[in-house]
Amino acid sequence: MLVPLTRQKFEQLVPWIASSPQYKYYWGKFSDFLQRLLISVVSGTVLLLVKFFFGLDFGSIIFLLGFIACLYWFWGPVFWASVRNAKYRNYKYSGFFRGRVLDWWLTEELIGKQETVNNRGELVIVENREKWINLELGDDSGFTAEFKAPLRPYHKAIARGQIAEMLVMSNRADLSTIDQISDIYIRSCNLWVSDYPFLRRDFFNEVSDRLRDDQDRPRRRRRTENPEYDALDDQDSRPTRRRRTENPEYDSRDDQDSRLTRRRRTQE
Repeated sequence: MLVPLTRQKFEQLVPWIASSPQYKYYWGKFSDFLQRLLISVVSGTVLLLVKFFFGLDFGSIIFLLGFIACLYWFWGPVFWASVRNAKYRNYKYSGFFRGRVLDWWLTEELIGKQETVNNRGELVIVENREKWINLELGDDSGFTAEFKAPLRPYHKAIARGQIAEMLVMSNRADLSTIDQISDIYIRSCNLWVSDYPFLRRDFFNEVSDRLRDDQDRPRRRRRTENPEYDALDDQDSRPTRRRRTENPEYDSRDDQDSRLTRRRRTQE
């Protein structure tokens, strides 16, 4: 199932400014924090040296630039997450996809390289690899998509045939060509498969529940608008009772025959 979404809903799902999970993602590890802190210190020092050696005195401008540079360790994650969000928000059209997990498998992905020196003084390149989970999704229309993300312990609950939901993006109004997909939500397990927390997950769940209610509404309407259909179902389930209530003559003949039989037996 693929349902087009309005631009307003799409912008609500994809925040312009970094959300809390996105900020946490780009905050990274302690080494990432130290790297940003070093950039802040170097940037502030460079501004002071420029002002001292070149005699530039822009007053409040230098102070503002120095203040921003010294706080890069804090606002850096917001900036990079917002840049990444803007990349996805550039797509003109989007849709809500609901399908099933067709297949899944594990792979090892290269996430970085590190150069070290062994005991003999030789340069050794160490590859840092991480296990990732790969998902193949599809629906009855024949649409398929593949997605991969770092493997997490809770991913062991994923199985083939489970319902999967995600957001798709395209530059075509009919969504005939899908250019990008978001992180994936497995409803039965209440878990997300993602590398970057792309969506506002609280709002995504609201959209999912609303579309699910829209699908269930025609069934309820059919039962409320066509009571004869339900009555026939009830009648079919009670054929014996219907026969006795709708054809009392048939029942009276049965009773008369049974009484005549008993009377003959007593006379004999």
